Amino acid sequence: MAEQGSGQTRPDTDQGLSSSRPPDRFREVRTWTLRAVTDLSPVRRELLAEVTAEHAEPQLALGRTPENMVLVASELATNALEHGLPPTVLTLGTDGRDYLLDVCDSDLDSVPVLPGERPVGAGGFGLLIARRLSQDVGWYADDRTKHVWAIFPAQG
Repeated sequence: MAEQGSGQTRPDTDQGLSSSRPPDRFREVRTWTLRAVTDLSPVRRELLAEVTAEHAEPQLALGRTPENMVLVASELATNALEHGLPPTVLTLGTDGRDYLLDVCDSDLDSVPVLPGERPVGAGGFGLLIARRLSQDVGWYADDRTKHVWAIFPAQG
């Protein structure tokens, strides 16, 4: 069991979703603050441009990684916007080999749960999509925010 922000104790896994911080090797590249689902369209464009820019690192054989990252970022941000508390912040990081997407919101009272383990109508398949398209996915909460993160390989 892990102790979270408000002194609550949460399980270390939630139906297969690891409760852990991402590796600390990533440096921040860009951050977006979203207040509504309508903010997602420009963020998707900007994220894709950031990952595919000539100056971006890593720039190995990206394959479908940029499109997968945009889809997962959109799904995780939508979850935070619809089920969390504002603001929703999306952060892109890299270590020169891999990319990290981190989406946070201020709802410390909810725990990310994979589909099939939630009530009907409680949400979509964003976390499942993230698990299928990324190398690793996890979540954690600190004193003020809940984070869901995903790591993507630089090579497709």
